[in-house]
Amino acid sequence: MSVHSACPALDDRITRLRQLAHADSRLEGVLLYGSWTLGEADAHSDIEAYLYIQDDHLADFDGPAFLEQLAPLELAYTNMYGILAVVFDDLMRGEFHLTAAGFGIDEVPTWQGMVHLPRPEAAVLLDRTGRLTRAAQQLAGFRPPEQTATARQLTDELANWTLMLAHVLARGEIARAHALLHTVIAPQQLQLCRLLRDSTAHWLTPSRAVEQDLPAADLDRYASTTAVARRHDVQTAARNSWHWSRDLATEAADRWTLHLPHGLHEQISSLLNDSR
Repeated sequence: MSVHSACPALDDRITRLRQLAHADSRLEGVLLYGSWTLGEADAHSDIEAYLYIQDDHLADFDGPAFLEQLAPLELAYTNMYGILAVVFDDLMRGEFHLTAAGFGIDEVPTWQGMVHLPRPEAAVLLDRTGRLTRAAQQLAGFRPPEQTATARQLTDELANWTLMLAHVLARGEIARAHALLHTVIAPQQLQLCRLLRDSTAHWLTPSRAVEQDLPAADLDRYASTTAVARRHDVQTAARNSWHWSRDLATEAADRWTLHLPHGLHEQISSLLNDSR
């Protein structure tokens, strides 16, 4: 199936990957995921795929050597998540899961609610048995997160992690507080905000396209939670962050009839105010 995106170089690389996969008998299937499969690819997009290797060839499959046939590689290594990460000579990035076909393809339907493949027939570049196509078709429908349970989880998470933030600030660990604020708390705030705004298409990476997905007022609240790693700035951002978390939690509680631990919330506010 021919699909064109806003990035001809990525389209060409995917076409080449399809050709190489069909020519390599060790591969049972290849499944794309990411921005290209969602119709959102642009000149800055990566190529992301699962390479389903026949079980008895997994141990001796040389991923970098296979991918070198796509384009010269400037970098190839197994990243912190166990994924083969590469950088091609045109600076396009790639992430490739080298997975045993036997259990790997059976795992695909379990991604429902996390991965969306609106065009599964385009995402499947190779399927020698039909198993991968049947599995990918189960991801064709978008399944948003269950609202009440997710909102409850996120409001609890935000209280817990903000309490940790308050303790870290009180100890004087500004760099650690800065990292906690931006890498742990902010993504959960954006998820709760997306849930409330019925904008969950980019759920797994909630900062993706946030400028287009969320109202300006929410973007302003988010911006107020960011800071450079200086004591006063992080303290101010932490208090702004907690104010926004509490406002989001209150909105969620009203919408989905959640019980909030208001006493705990007040104590967290006091701790943050004491860190001035």
